[in-house]
Amino acid sequence: MGRGRAKAKQTKVARQLKYYTPDTDLSALERELHGPSQRDSSNQPRSVDDDEYDEYGKWASGER
Repeated sequence: MGRGRAKAKQTKVARQLKYYTPDTDLSALERELHGPSQRDSSNQPRSVDDDEYDEYGKWASGER
């Protein structure tokens, strides 16, 4: 009673989701799993501007 078209649409969507295989960037996955490589990271210390806790440190010590 009018449900045939909706059920067909649901079946079509379910098949698309089941058999969909997106392209996987394996090199990006490897970089994410292994962390930064030697060429990505430098041996230079981070500057004060890069310190993510710098603002908190100022707040905690009452400088703000």
